[in-house]
Order: sequence, then C-alpha cells, then structure tokens
Amino acid sequence: MVMHEDDLIVVAGAGGFIGGALVTSLLNQGYRRIRAVDAKPIGQWHQRPPDVEYVQADLRPADACYKVTEGASYVFDLAADMGGMGFIEYHKADCMLSVLISSHLLLAARDLDVKRFFFSSSACVYNADRQTEADVVALREQDAYPAMPEDGYGWEKLFTERMCRHFTDEFGLATRVARYHNVYGPNGTWDGGREKAPAAICRKVVQAKLTGNHELEIWGDGEQTRSFMYIDDCLEGTLRLMESDHSDPLNVGSDQLVTINQLVDIAEELAGIRLKRVYNLDAPKGVRGRNSDNAEIREALGWAPDISLEIGLERTYSWIHDQLLAGRRDPSLVGI
Repeated sequence: MVMHEDDLIVVAGAGGFIGGALVTSLLNQGYRRIRAVDAKPIGQWHQRPPDVEYVQADLRPADACYKVTEGASYVFDLAADMGGMGFIEYHKADCMLSVLISSHLLLAARDLDVKRFFFSSSACVYNADRQTEADVVALREQDAYPAMPEDGYGWEKLFTERMCRHFTDEFGLATRVARYHNVYGPNGTWDGGREKAPAAICRKVVQAKLTGNHELEIWGDGEQTRSFMYIDDCLEGTLRLMESDHSDPLNVGSDQLVTINQLVDIAEELAGIRLKRVYNLDAPKGVRGRNSDNAEIREALGWAPDISLEIGLERTYSWIHDQLLAGRRDPSLVGI
C-alpha cells in the first residue's frame, strides 16, 4: 500500500457526490486522518460521516489551496463547478474557472511536498469527431488527441491533465489522472439541473409513478449512446489508480454501451410501468455516442469496472424513490 492509515489525506470537492463517497470509502478502509474540503456550506454536502476534519473553503484563491494542503501526504482533486449536460452546456465560463482550483492545488502540492496528487478528469476530454455516431467505437486514451474536447468543461479537464503531466516531468510531483465516464448512484445529485442522465431518468420515472402522469420527457431522440459507471466501481478504480505506478491519464468507466431509450427501459422495468415518451430535440444532448475502452485499465490495474447498469440503476432508483416518497430535497440543495 502507498497510503498509510496515519497519512493526512485531503479530498477537495468532498461536498460533492463522488468526493463525499470517497471520504466515506477511505474511512471504511481505516484511514484516520482525512481533511474534507468544499466551497458549499457543510449543510449542503452529500455525505458528512463522523471523525473527519471538515473545511468550507473556496479553492480558487491560491492561499486557500496552500492552507488546506498544509501537512498533507496525498491530495485528491475532485473540486469543480460542474453538473450534467444541462449545466455544462450553459455554464462554459464557470466550468473553465475550475482551472484556478487545479492550478493552485498543484502548486501547493509541489511546494508542500505532497507525495501523490490525484486529478479527476472526464470523458469530456475526448475528440468530438470520434463521437458523432451512436454506434461509437469505444474511446481509447490516445483518442483525446488531436484535441477537440467538450467546449468549456472538457477543455478545462484536458488542460489540467497536461499540467499534471508537466508537474510530474519538471517538478517530480507524482500525479494520477482518471477520466471518469458518467458516474451515478445513491447519494448523488438527482434534481435541480446538475443531475446526470441516470438520476434524471430515475427521478422522472418515479415521479410519473407517484403522480400518475405517465409522460416522460427525453432530451434528444433517445438513440444517443453512453456508458454509465456505478459509484462503487468509480471509488475502486480511483483508489487502485492512486496506489498504482500508472502516471498517464486512464479511463475509469463502464464499457456497457446503451442508448438513452434503453436506460429508460430499465427504469420503467424497475417501476413496473410504461410511459409515453416525449422527445425534446432542442434540449442539450452532448455528443452522439461515447463509450470507454477498458483495455488499458485492465493492463495497468488488473481490473476494470464491472457492476452492470441493471444492478446499479436498481440501487439508484430505489434510493431516489425513497427520497421523493419522503418528500426530501436533493442533498445538494438543502439550505438553499
């Protein structure tokens, strides 16, 4: 093991879905010194397990990054202003400004002798010309170049990937970069405009069942394709990569390709209903098709995500059903 249970581990973006799940996972694995950092008020964090040092801080200013990194051996950078396609399509500048967080965290990690730095990148870095067909060829790590990523959010991620590479080459800072593919699961964002497709579809299907209004809006024609990775696989891949010797960007995603219509089919089966589908062709749709090629992660880590969409969506659907039935709001909206 590279990380020791007594090392101070900083998780930036710990108030978000993946960051909160990562903090909980680290605790469950016996790590005892965790500093969890996020810009949101702590009451709006997705998960708040006990025995953690909580810090509310905007990490865009450099001095904040140096302060939270002080004494840390390992830094997980999951902090970013982002959401689903409905958010990143209309907030390109906000997404780009996340580069301030990653730049200043990298500088702090270099100057404060952090042992390893993890950056959560995204499949949005991939060249758009390779994602124009629904029957897409799975994306290999080298397919990010020549560069033509998702405008705004994807450019910020790709730029930070390059910074990680150069900080390793020039300053000796050990960096690890994961390209996440559509992470979903319980305790994630499921309402308010920042949710991703699995959570949005589950919420809409649950609402249709509870209200009796059996009409469901789908963004696009429903034939666009994606792969979706369950949160447990994301956490496993993240920690395996952090512990590994693999320093190049690595796909961490499922390779189970489905259409959005097939995603709805699964949610309808879970609900035991069939809905009238209304296709909003003017809504943000993203690329036509995207899937993860997992050859490199299997070679590098001897492992790849394998929790099926059917299993993961059942868990996610049940959790969102319980939230709506209890009249709860999305965890990220509490206190707003």
